[in-house]
Amino acid sequence: MSQSAPACRHCGAPLSRVFCDLRATPPSNSFLRATDLAKGEVTYPLTTYVRDVCTLVQLPEHSSAEAIFDDYVYFSSFSDTWLAHARDYCTMIVERLRLGPESLAIEIASNDGYLLQYLQADGIPILGVDPSHTVAEAAQKKGVPTIVDFFGARLADKLVREGRQADLIIGNNVLAHVPDVNDFVGGLARLLKPSGVITMEFPHVVRLVEGMRKFQFGTLDVDLHAHAV
Repeated sequence: MSQSAPACRHCGAPLSRVFCDLRATPPSNSFLRATDLAKGEVTYPLTTYVRDVCTLVQLPEHSSAEAIFDDYVYFSSFSDTWLAHARDYCTMIVERLRLGPESLAIEIASNDGYLLQYLQADGIPILGVDPSHTVAEAAQKKGVPTIVDFFGARLADKLVREGRQADLIIGNNVLAHVPDVNDFVGGLARLLKPSGVITMEFPHVVRLVEGMRKFQFGTLDVDLHAHAV
């Protein structure tokens, strides 16, 4: 095996099994200005691998997280259906966990405060964490307190020292974007109170593939036998 083979983000073993190759692709939300059209567009290989042992489907890291999220242009509040989902979730979780004024809810990758605004309206103390200053500024204008930083064990320890352990930690569509999965999950464990709850939403590759079976893949090589968790 080549020594340059990428390493698994979870177990660190070399990755050799290609799950799906979507070829060279520009970064998401990297829109071009009119003055950039005559220039070459930056692309990265969108080749996903699967580790046979831990079954994590993943992309090797080609671009730094700072480059992707520093000036992030996706605002979650643009989607009415996503806002409705967030509102319904908040109604459910407040009742289920009996959250109140003595609780603390922290959302990782809180974007523009699309979700935390509903918990705040119910009188729940909240805190958002997001690495993008653009969406964080939008959240802060709504009155949603937001820390502009990448989440991991370092930030979790800092918040714990400040007495800000969470009764509820929320993470929607963030886990798949994390460069260091183990550090991120370790930070969640440190930040959560012993009696706290973590809820995470993220795409599941098996459901994704099963849902795509009704479409024609053409020449796209998808190994349906590379099943994950």
